[in-house]
Amino acid sequence: MISLIGTYECKIDAKGRMMMPSALKKQLASTLQKGFVLKRAVFQPCLELYPMEEWEVLMQKVNKLNRFKKKNNDFIRRFTAGVKFVELDASGRLLVSKDLISFADISKDVVVSSVGSIMEVWDKDKYEKAIDDAVVDFADLAEEVMGGDEDGVS
Repeated sequence: MISLIGTYECKIDAKGRMMMPSALKKQLASTLQKGFVLKRAVFQPCLELYPMEEWEVLMQKVNKLNRFKKKNNDFIRRFTAGVKFVELDASGRLLVSKDLISFADISKDVVVSSVGSIMEVWDKDKYEKAIDDAVVDFADLAEEVMGGDEDGVS
């Protein structure tokens, strides 16, 4: 499993091409040739960029869902809506499709932020607002999520 580090500011051009930050390219060197999956985020107005290996692990879980249950079928359809396979071009850029740019309301300035084994791609202003909004209750959230008993288990 990959553990990515960093938050990077980038630009996206009028054709939807975004330069992959060189620090991320170094961290992903062993997986670059396999490509990525770019999709709509579930909880935030941003995009999620999965290295192919991480996407395959996630899809193994999704594919175990019983598709004869309507809620599972609905979830799979919504979860995979707008999913795109993307690769770095010869210049080290990713092409972000117009529908995904529209979903995340991305303008010229972009933030790519590592979140464990994936990356989030945000419009810079929306990212800054999301971070500012989260600061207010982050201490409470951190305590609830990470502040278990002495042995680390809540």
